[in-house]
Amino acid sequence: MYTAIKGIYENGKITFTEEPPVKSKAEVMITFLTGQDSAEKVLKGKVKIGLLEGKIKLPEDFNEPLDDLKDYM
Repeated sequence: MYTAIKGIYENGKITFTEEPPVKSKAEVMITFLTGQDSAEKVLKGKVKIGLLEGKIKLPEDFNEPLDDLKDYM
């Protein structure tokens, strides 16, 4: 099982900002977020509304019943 938690690395030590989900010995993998991929940018996960506007088109009959499912309706 993989679980990601937030923490800060400073002066050679890692301080968790969340409680780890394990209480016993566990193997860990550390990823440092630096430069353009700073922790603030990645963890905030801002989504630009309308980013795909005009790039996706739905057919006019999108909400119509499918012929393949007539037996089940």
